Amino acid sequence: MHVSTVETVLEYQVLAPTHFCFNLEAAHWATQSIRSEKLAVSSGVSVHNFTDHGSGNRFFRFDAQPGHLLVNYKADVEVYSEHVDEHLPEDSVSQVPDNIFHYLMPTRYCESDVLSAAAQQMFGQEPPGISRVRKVVQWIHDHIVYRPGSSTSTTTAQEVFVQRAGVCRDFAHLGITLCRALNIPARLVVGYVWFDEPPQDFHATFEAWLGGRWVLFDPSGMAPVDRLVRIGTGRDAKDVAFATFFGSVQMIRKEISVYEHEPRLTANSGKAVLELAAVGSAV
Repeated sequence: MHVSTVETVLEYQVLAPTHFCFNLEAAHWATQSIRSEKLAVSSGVSVHNFTDHGSGNRFFRFDAQPGHLLVNYKADVEVYSEHVDEHLPEDSVSQVPDNIFHYLMPTRYCESDVLSAAAQQMFGQEPPGISRVRKVVQWIHDHIVYRPGSSTSTTTAQEVFVQRAGVCRDFAHLGITLCRALNIPARLVVGYVWFDEPPQDFHATFEAWLGGRWVLFDPSGMAPVDRLVRIGTGRDAKDVAFATFFGSVQMIRKEISVYEHEPRLTANSGKAVLELAAVGSAV
C-alpha cells in the first residue's frame, strides 16, 4: 500500500459565458481509497457532481460567467498493489465479456483497424498472453521518443506510429491500438503519479484484458504503475479529458503536484537504495 498527496490548481480567464466539465478527482476504484479530499471552485459558481458508476470516473460541472476562474483539488489517497501473474493468457474474442467487448473496437484516437496489418506483422507470431503485451510495451518504449510538443490534442495512434514521437498519452494510445489490433481488449487509464522528468502532469497509461482481469502497463516507463492514483478510465482520451468546456476561455495556469509518502526502492550500483519522491509541479 502506498499513500500519495495529489493536488491540481487550474486558473482560467473566462471570456464568454461557458459551461465546464472537469474530471480531476481520484476515482472510486477497488485498488485505491480516498483518505481525505477537498474541492474548491471560485465563489459564485454552483457545482454539480456526478459519478459514472461503470468506470468510477467522477465529474463536476458548472456554468461560469466572464472573469477569473480558479479550480483547486487536493486529496490524500491510498493505492493498493495487485499481484500480476506472469502467465496470464489472452481470452478468445468469443470469451470476452459483453461489458468488455467494446474495448476491442477502433476509436477516434486508437485506429486499431488501420494498424491491424502492422500489429500482426510485428507481434502476430508472439505467443499469446501477457508476454505478448509486454513485447508491445517494450517495442513502444524502445521505438517512440518522448518529446513534449511533438503531438497535439488531436494526434492519433497512427500518427504517433509514423512520426515515432509523442507524450505519455500517445504512448498509451499506441499500446491500446496495437493490443486491439491483436484482439486484446485495451483501454486508457489517466491519473496522478510522481516522476522525475518532465515536471508533473496528468499521466496516461493503459490496461489490457488478460486472463479475465485488467492489467496496467506504462509504455513510457516514467513511473511504477502500482503508484498511480487513478482519475479516469475510458476507451481513449476523449473519455477522460481533465477539462471540457463549451464557450470561450483562456488557461492562465495549470499546476499538478504529487507527494509520495512512502520511499521508492531503486537499484543503484547493485545496491538497493531508498529514494524519496518529492513534490513537483508543471505550469
